[in-house]
Amino acid sequence: MPRPLIVGNGKVMVTFDEKLDMRDFFYPHVGQWNHLQGNRNRLGIWVNGTFSWISDDGWERRLGYKQDTLVTEVQASHLGLAVRLLINDAVHRRENIYLKKLVVQNLSDTEREIRVFFGQDFSIDETEVGDTAFYDAITQVLCHYKRNRYLLINGYSGNGRFEQFAAGIKGFGKAEGTWRDAEDGTLSANAIAQGSVDSVMGFNLHLGPWGEDTIYYWICAAKNIQEVRALNDFVLSNEPEELLFRTETFGRAFLEPCIKTCADASGTQTEGFPPAITDTYKRSLLILRAHFDARGAIIASPDSDIMATNRDHYCYLWPRDGAFAAYALIRAGYGRLTRGFFDFCANALTAKGYLLHKYNPDGTAGSSWHPWLEDGVVHLPIQEDETALVLWALWEYYQQERDLEFVLGHYHDLVRPAAHFLSSYIDENLRLPAESYDLWEERRGIFTFTTAAVHAGLVAARNLAQLFGQPKLADKFSWRAAEMQEALVKHLYDKETGHFFRGLRFNRKKGSFEPDTTVDSSLAGVFLFNVLPASDIMVSNTMRQVEEVLRVKTKIGGVARYYGDYYFRQTEDLTQVPGNPWFVSTLWLAQHQIRAARNAEELIRARHELEWCVKYTLPTGVMPEQLHPYTGEALSVAPLNWSHAAFVIAFSEYVSRHREIVQRREQK
Repeated sequence: MPRPLIVGNGKVMVTFDEKLDMRDFFYPHVGQWNHLQGNRNRLGIWVNGTFSWISDDGWERRLGYKQDTLVTEVQASHLGLAVRLLINDAVHRRENIYLKKLVVQNLSDTEREIRVFFGQDFSIDETEVGDTAFYDAITQVLCHYKRNRYLLINGYSGNGRFEQFAAGIKGFGKAEGTWRDAEDGTLSANAIAQGSVDSVMGFNLHLGPWGEDTIYYWICAAKNIQEVRALNDFVLSNEPEELLFRTETFGRAFLEPCIKTCADASGTQTEGFPPAITDTYKRSLLILRAHFDARGAIIASPDSDIMATNRDHYCYLWPRDGAFAAYALIRAGYGRLTRGFFDFCANALTAKGYLLHKYNPDGTAGSSWHPWLEDGVVHLPIQEDETALVLWALWEYYQQERDLEFVLGHYHDLVRPAAHFLSSYIDENLRLPAESYDLWEERRGIFTFTTAAVHAGLVAARNLAQLFGQPKLADKFSWRAAEMQEALVKHLYDKETGHFFRGLRFNRKKGSFEPDTTVDSSLAGVFLFNVLPASDIMVSNTMRQVEEVLRVKTKIGGVARYYGDYYFRQTEDLTQVPGNPWFVSTLWLAQHQIRAARNAEELIRARHELEWCVKYTLPTGVMPEQLHPYTGEALSVAPLNWSHAAFVIAFSEYVSRHREIVQRREQK
């Protein structure tokens, strides 16, 4: 199930599913640890002996955000109960505090008692073993803890503090959970439980005809009881309404750097540029920011439902995905926010100068399926493009920010060792990058995308070496990049068909490399990283083939990753559906159309791709990884950080290209 709502501050991230259950609660890193781990923190309503959880049937839900903020704006109505709920959720911009404002409206002409229950189903540090849930009689709050993780839960309504509570056993023996205790409208007041536990907090509201009351509810996270109590005092002394307002104001202030870009975009409306695209751009910036951990990691997605099919998740930093996300923010004017990412990569870089497959947000190595030994041969289990693209993004950072001191600080611990690795990890016969895994993480070989990325990394290293007065080193990297560009055209371009190969795969039986002719959207890397311009005939012919072969030929449309993509495959009819449509691959096609456009009319094709993304973005502005080719439903994870990054990049390039075309037209 997608996560249409996410809120966070770089240390705490909270997500909700489409039925409004809280599904992920990350602390102290964005993406690590998930203290819900697939469980649900629930919201329930009791009226006159009838009970309903907000995720039950019978609720009509409308999900969204307040304009230009990461504060949710949600409405849920239940005609049978004659109740409407107005909800705002946020994470405080600085402190580790999740906040909820819940307005309960009585849609009846009679006075009624309405009881509201909040269920907490935490599994601290991703396991229920050894948890404790208790009522803190000193502070009059609920608290869950294990070791150095403490989660304090509190709230009040117009009547004052919560009236009911219970802690108990969940999912063990015959006990489903304390949340079942809420369904009769009365909690047991059991004050403590240990092991596999949950808790419930209850409010008794007395509402007149068509009346309403407001509940404020919050969760504080810290490493000991003293710190969570201090955070609780902070909420009480500052008042939740004021904290929500400050968070809302901060979100709008965050978007100020993109005002000019959005203003330029609004100028394209006379030529058919819809405002919905600008709104999606701003929402993407906010969602991108929420994926940034305060310590530098940029996770791919917080959606933990993928564990049902994979027993793993996307809560990792892939250096490639992170580089694209960083570049997106750099293009949008938020370059200074990306410094932590480069710090993270410098710390993660191995002694040999390469980055591993992926990383946990705390900097440790993430899980991997790339072997060190294959067919009896020892290999590095890496995707070489991930190392290269960090250097590419760092050079883009410097060009935008001119932050000489910061870049110099990473010249010796990141740029030089990584560039030396890129220039030495070479197939001596082909003069191309040696074998590594492709960007889709599925196959080993020498790939066009990887080659383009390594070329970009070497060019970045050359530029930085020149900047810091090392001409001999700059010449070395420049020579290697030029050699690689020549080898790319020589070995990875098919003169007979006029298209680039996806790559070369080594045939162990024959003892030689063979072309992989699979049509793949990642061939866009040749122009994305400026190995060749988008207008080059080799690039144009290749991208034309990508569009013809990979365009999904159902009413949904979009562009597949590559022909025959098996990931979440929905049909064997590859002529109609070569693969599920992905946002990233569709936006790469848009980028080619943007860069190749000679006039405003030719830009319209790219605008259609942006409109497609807006159309299939969730109503809240969240972009999934891919879509069902027949229904348009989100598949895999949602949100996917990379999808939002690709949209921001394409939008920025569209606006810049449009400005160039208009200026050229005016000069004539």
